[in-house]
Amino acid sequence: MQTPHSGYHWNGIDRDFFEGWYFRVTLPKIRGSFAFMYSIEDPLGERERSGGAVQMLGIDEQYLTHSFPDVNKFWPAKNDLGLGHWGETKLATSPQLLSVAEFDRQITAGYQVTATLHQGSLPAQNCRWCYHTMPIYGWGQPQQPQQATAGLLSYLPIFEPGWQILMAHGLATGWIEWRGQRYDFNNAPAYSEKNWGRSFPQKWFWVNCNSFDDTVGLAITAGGGRRKVLWTTEEVGMIGIHYRDRFYEFVPWNSQISWQIQPWGEWKIQARNLDFQVELIGTTAAPGTMVSTPTENGLVMCCRDTLKGLLSIDLRTHQGTQIIKASSNNAGLEVGGDGWDIAWLK
Repeated sequence: MQTPHSGYHWNGIDRDFFEGWYFRVTLPKIRGSFAFMYSIEDPLGERERSGGAVQMLGIDEQYLTHSFPDVNKFWPAKNDLGLGHWGETKLATSPQLLSVAEFDRQITAGYQVTATLHQGSLPAQNCRWCYHTMPIYGWGQPQQPQQATAGLLSYLPIFEPGWQILMAHGLATGWIEWRGQRYDFNNAPAYSEKNWGRSFPQKWFWVNCNSFDDTVGLAITAGGGRRKVLWTTEEVGMIGIHYRDRFYEFVPWNSQISWQIQPWGEWKIQARNLDFQVELIGTTAAPGTMVSTPTENGLVMCCRDTLKGLLSIDLRTHQGTQIIKASSNNAGLEVGGDGWDIAWLK
């Protein structure tokens, strides 16, 4: 189940570096979600912006953020998914993965996360969480070696930034205390991904959902961006669909992909390959919530998100045989970067 790029990417030398992780749990019964965004910037600790940050979107898309300025209290795993950042603690040991009970006793503020455990505490924001996750889909065909989201070239340092879906779908069980109210859940849809490099793309969009009204086990992630590739830029997009133990992949090296993304409120993405054709339509009437993303000048609020988007999918063969037709009102929809005064058509 482990995907490529699950481990930490920093080479120990480059100070112009960030790595970021995104984790989401959806609670369909209340049409609510929690999104956790972790980042570390300039790990050498030599700049004013060096350090870590936690951002969260919670119920009704309320936003909070907390900084962890000491880079020496951040720990990452190099070969698999694992990271954490300690804030207030009396422990004199080096930062590392702790048992759930020891973390609860010793770490007043901080977080730790692996592929199966996610725990944290932000007392200043009256927020705590602890849940375990059972991965269902990574990124690729189930029961086969998992794939790099950006393909084989992602192993070379040519894309800016790197991007990897870590877990397209999983089931989370535990609890989250959000500003005084506790939310217990059992087998709630969960998702995770990551980015790394020097900054986010110049412009991008993102669509994600793994909680559909009448279709169990369907997970979709789509995105596109204007990214740096060595000395130039390119516009690329992709759609990945996991359903009934099969992975449908639409990427630049095997498909034709087009999109019509409004500055806010509507996402339309189409793709076709030798065997299938798909259309995604996402909409929202909500204003969205601004969050920060890494740039060459540090974290900047240049990204608008909603976790309550409407999303429909129509996947069929070229002969017209329908494979999936489903909808959800629990989709994550996002636009970010510069140049959103007009629609982005490709």
